[in-house]
Amino acid sequence: MRNSAAARSGDSPVQSVDRAISVLELLARNGEAGITEIAAELGVHKSTASRLVRVLEARGLVEQLGQRGKYAIGFGIVRLAGAATGRMDLSRLGRQTCETLAEELGETVNIAIADEGIAINISQARGSAAVTTQNWTGQRTPLHATSSGKVLLAHLAEQERERVLARGLERYTPATTVSPEELVRELERIRADGYAACFEELEVGLHALAVPIRGPDGEVVAALSASGPAYRLSRQRIGQLVQPLTGAAAELSAQLGYFVD
Repeated sequence: MRNSAAARSGDSPVQSVDRAISVLELLARNGEAGITEIAAELGVHKSTASRLVRVLEARGLVEQLGQRGKYAIGFGIVRLAGAATGRMDLSRLGRQTCETLAEELGETVNIAIADEGIAINISQARGSAAVTTQNWTGQRTPLHATSSGKVLLAHLAEQERERVLARGLERYTPATTVSPEELVRELERIRADGYAACFEELEVGLHALAVPIRGPDGEVVAALSASGPAYRLSRQRIGQLVQPLTGAAAELSAQLGYFVD
């Protein structure tokens, strides 16, 4: 059965959809508009424009501004946009970020996500100086012994974090943190500082730095890291990489729909 509004106006469903999209585009372009302006833009009678706007308003896609009779984009659009960006292929989206940053830093750059208590590296680019670094793409690494893993662990929901800690913390090198209490204190610092560093905690001779990547709602959806040999990626140099890594992560977060007010 045809949509009642479309039937009354003689519009086909496709034409009604096209007009509804035109209304949203008009409001996105102008910020606000009244029924008279909308009708003129669509080339329809005011009653037709009014019916279209009422349907969009019922769905939360437009909202009326006070008593002035004008309409603006509603928060329903934000909900739809968030769902779309949440399905983006982060690996594909982040590849250019990894390549640009790897070229700038000369080190290997990775993006990792959390999955059932481990970190999975989904994208990697090697810098000019990183000719001996292994390929981490697809590798599953422990959350407690890597910089990316610690960023992800620090921002997991409390119940998930507790499950990881309850399983026990395996030692990979003499520098690996295996005390849950010590790790919890470190995770607090990571949340406060906005980055995590690892010094030979997964492999002897390997240092790394990671920062969070955020999704539309501000939740941490991945970690961006730079890694390299200890002799080249010293503790002093790690500190110098915080700013460029954070800047690159902020750009990628913005592409995912996260914006800081």
